[in-house]
Amino acid sequence: MATAPITTASSARPTSGWKRSVGNYVALTKPRIIELLLVTTVPVMFLAERGVPDLWLVVATLIGGTLSAGAANTFNCVYDRDIDALMDRTRNRPMVTGEISPRAGVVFGSALTVVSTVWFLVLVNLASALLSLAAIALYAVLYTMVLKRRTPQNIVWGGVAGCMPTLIGWSAVTGGVGWPAVILFLVIFFWTPPHYWPLSMAFKDDYANAHVPMLPVERGAVAVARQIVAYSWVMVAVSLALVPVADMGWVYLVAAVVSGVVFVGEAHRLLRLAKQGAATKVLKPMRLFHFSITYVTLLFLAVAVDPLVHIAIG
Repeated sequence: MATAPITTASSARPTSGWKRSVGNYVALTKPRIIELLLVTTVPVMFLAERGVPDLWLVVATLIGGTLSAGAANTFNCVYDRDIDALMDRTRNRPMVTGEISPRAGVVFGSALTVVSTVWFLVLVNLASALLSLAAIALYAVLYTMVLKRRTPQNIVWGGVAGCMPTLIGWSAVTGGVGWPAVILFLVIFFWTPPHYWPLSMAFKDDYANAHVPMLPVERGAVAVARQIVAYSWVMVAVSLALVPVADMGWVYLVAAVVSGVVFVGEAHRLLRLAKQGAATKVLKPMRLFHFSITYVTLLFLAVAVDPLVHIAIG
């Protein structure tokens, strides 16, 4: 009988194992979260340049940001492996299944931290390197180790790490931090709770089983929805402050107002249904979660486009 199938299977096994191992390490970095972080980096570079920034600088900043965010997410996976094992949506992460050991995870995260910091320092500038390192520390230590398991406000202050790409993008172009970058930092700061709390509402039982005090676990749906509405209004107001601060034109203003109105409307819809005692399947909190991603994408796209086709207001 033919022996070729045995040889083929044997030779394919190492390749398959290698691919699986790479896939596991990539999974530790949470690529989908990194994509969202990078969406807020590049447009700020366009705004800082008031035009198209140097292409190599954009590429270098994106690579450095990817490595930096990957490091922070890896440390998060290592530290949270115990609670990830208790939640349905995270129990298949490689740190939980044992496909990557905690020691290997720490080594990988540390390597990414060193490489990203050196990358920014050599190929971008010192300010971006320091901000990148601060972002890793804020997410891996402040949010993951200090706040996440201790307070329902964990995502509010822990979310500061997710705001850092706005400062990194601006500093990559200018070498420092300007007021427009601070405004956009604050937009993401106030956007984070109404972005993440709807997700927490949808997976409330998961967080409760893992004893993570997310706000929807600790408070009722009405109380959570009220805070979502409040943060949404502040977020939109802050986004409009960018108009006078950065001399934004009609492109940005229209995008900020239209997307902001829809966002606030979705937040009020959630509150109205929560007051009616609607079940989660009727509340559909993930509807706001998904739109929040669309909102931040549209807003920051306008941040990039407005300097290119600036139509002055007044």
